Amino acid sequence: MADAALIDQAYHQIITTFVARGQAPHYVELGAQFGLKPEQGKRLLHDLLSTGIPAWAYPDTDYVSSFAPFNNLPTQYRISVDGQQRWFAQ
Repeated sequence: MADAALIDQAYHQIITTFVARGQAPHYVELGAQFGLKPEQGKRLLHDLLSTGIPAWAYPDTDYVSSFAPFNNLPTQYRISVDGQQRWFAQ
């Protein structure tokens, strides 16, 4: 398991990416932010998701499905800021 500081940084990176783009980063992209190889980025993502935070991967994949308060898949809960609707909520 990744150390707590790296997991905290990964959490921050995912939230920051959601805010900036309206979607979660892929685990390869996440890992690259920390100089990790793709498999290490995948492990970091799963370590973060296993902490008990309200976030999960789409079933049987390594893709972020939901990461509170955001949802990576469209839902009926749309979030708009300054007239831009780029986000969906859980």
